[in-house]
Amino acid sequence: MSHAEGFREDLVVLVPDRTFRAVIKIILSRHEALGVRPIKADVFQQPDFDPGSLRGSAEYLRLFLSTHAHAIVLFDREGCGRETASAEKLEEMVQKSLDRVGWEGRAQVVVVDPELEVWVWSDSPEVDRCLGWTGRQPGLREWLRQKGVWDEGAMKPRAPKSALALAVREARRGASPPLLAQLARSVGLRRCNDRAFVRFREILQRWFPATSRQAE
Repeated sequence: MSHAEGFREDLVVLVPDRTFRAVIKIILSRHEALGVRPIKADVFQQPDFDPGSLRGSAEYLRLFLSTHAHAIVLFDREGCGRETASAEKLEEMVQKSLDRVGWEGRAQVVVVDPELEVWVWSDSPEVDRCLGWTGRQPGLREWLRQKGVWDEGAMKPRAPKSALALAVREARRGASPPLLAQLARSVGLRRCNDRAFVRFREILQRWFPATSRQAE
């Protein structure tokens, strides 16, 4: 199945920064793990970061109405300037703006709560390996609980970005875009149960379903 008839590309994705861009490009390249067909996509960085994603995504994406079949806006709730609003409310606000400029039925908004690093914290052993924690005692999650940043019984740390920085500092690794890109490349995508990631994956599966041969 080729990209949508009448459009040059399948998808344009607007993200708030270069780290987000690197991670999304890698995730989109893993089409079999996502359960979708190969997607012809462009991923662009919003000039004004998370606040710009909230305010200016519709005008930015207006340029791609005739060239891209679908659009997705992705940004963090943390740092967007409207942190008191829920992720769902922020998605609704931006969705209305997209619909007004002509994207109705072809675009979706995904707000990560609180921030992109929450996608790192699955139960995959690849997380420990990439963070330099394999074989260390206590284990990564127990160590973070001892440090007071991961509540007992919680599936994710309260502040995912801070927890990541704390862990890699202890393991003497660099918390940088290359590290997040490495995690995006190696961690099993089906293990991530974050609301925003599941929503992102389901949108892609609806728009770009896997061919019957891929599904076998």
